[in-house]
Amino acid sequence: MAKTIKIDPVTRIEGHARILLEVNDNGQVDEAFFCVNELRGFERILVGMEASTLPQVTARICGVCPTAHHLAAAKALDNAAGVDIPEAARLLREFMYMGHVIHSHALSLFILAGPDLVFGLGGAAGQQNIVGMVDREPELAKKGLRLRSLGQKINETIGGRGIHPVTAVAGGISYKLSDAQFTRLQELTAESVQLASELSGTIKALLLEFLDKNPLLLSELNMPSWYMGTVNGGNLNFYDGELRVVDENGAIRAEFGTTEYRDFLVERAVPNSYAKEVYLDVDGAEHLYRVSTLARLNVVDGLDTPLAQAEFEEFRNRFGRPCHNVVLQMYAKLIELIHATEKAHLIIHNPALRGETRVPADFRGARGVGHVEAPRGTLIHDYQIDDKGIVRTANMIIATQQNTAAINRSLKEGANSLFTGADDAAVLNSLEFVVRCYDPCLACSTHALGRMELDVEVRRSGDIVRRITRS
Repeated sequence: MAKTIKIDPVTRIEGHARILLEVNDNGQVDEAFFCVNELRGFERILVGMEASTLPQVTARICGVCPTAHHLAAAKALDNAAGVDIPEAARLLREFMYMGHVIHSHALSLFILAGPDLVFGLGGAAGQQNIVGMVDREPELAKKGLRLRSLGQKINETIGGRGIHPVTAVAGGISYKLSDAQFTRLQELTAESVQLASELSGTIKALLLEFLDKNPLLLSELNMPSWYMGTVNGGNLNFYDGELRVVDENGAIRAEFGTTEYRDFLVERAVPNSYAKEVYLDVDGAEHLYRVSTLARLNVVDGLDTPLAQAEFEEFRNRFGRPCHNVVLQMYAKLIELIHATEKAHLIIHNPALRGETRVPADFRGARGVGHVEAPRGTLIHDYQIDDKGIVRTANMIIATQQNTAAINRSLKEGANSLFTGADDAAVLNSLEFVVRCYDPCLACSTHALGRMELDVEVRRSGDIVRRITRS
């Protein structure tokens, strides 16, 4: 008889979720669901607020991705006001964001996914964490944590706070860079470039060794889909540009501005999760698609920084375009981490950085839409503002909800290829690993410290016939 397997909660992700697998009489997974347990109600919370507060308020959505929401909101207000911000303000915002990307990608590579690379999928649960990494690879962990800290300090120096920044406002940035801040940013940027260069070879070697030891991950987790990401002149850009869509063969099927997203994205509520699913509507047909690191590398023509471009070319030569394997999102993240440090280096040496940073912006009685490439994929903010400057409607399309349908399909394929014959620990690690490849962020601000329990139930006709637990 059919049975249900439940993994609750999933560990080493941003937030709390569970996995449900519907298994048929032959032991094959018919359906898989990545279920977000937390209600994200910010769209309703924002209604009635003064629109001028949106960049600061929406940064509170998440303690891991605050800068992405901060800047998406500021860009939406710019759009509503119909203003072009000064070049210095654009550079400062992008610089702040490079700090955020460095911080987030280092967190993901060295703390969340790093234990998988160091210990493998069969590693002991007690070691599969940053504490285990510090014990096994102390220098790698130390440098990885330092790189994460450098990114956060860049973000803090420009944004006013390391978490929940406050300086991006409608019309630009709320201050001009001081000499002391400029000197501090020079130091932070130089060290981040150096550390990223030192660490990239080690991480790439660990990743390739991990793939060699787990060939099924490359052979069984290739899931063709469409992809969406931001391009500026064809190159990768986290802060600004057009949204480009490519199909499963890599052909460009659409390219559009942020304000046109409603013409292409279809949101749909689902019964088993608080996160909506989103599909691409192109030429009258809906398509499953992905955003995030791998998606961005699949849609762009190149990167405008030399070290990252060299890694990008090696990646494409090795894995092709488009690359469909979810596991390789970690490799893509490494390329973007290098790019972010190089981009920060370019910005700190741009003389325009010290210019004027703000213009007047009246967004009353208008609709504003803005987007950035959050570390986990495209993030869109959309507000309708009345003539008194009060928010009347708000919509946000988060990267993880755009990836939900793809996560479900990856879980199904991963379970059917990795589940058979595996022991309990291997089942748990393999399925959680598939989810972690997407690096989902479930809009959490804090996590309790301590052990994260895991419970898997196998049910037949409502009766529990097998239970797998981790405490």
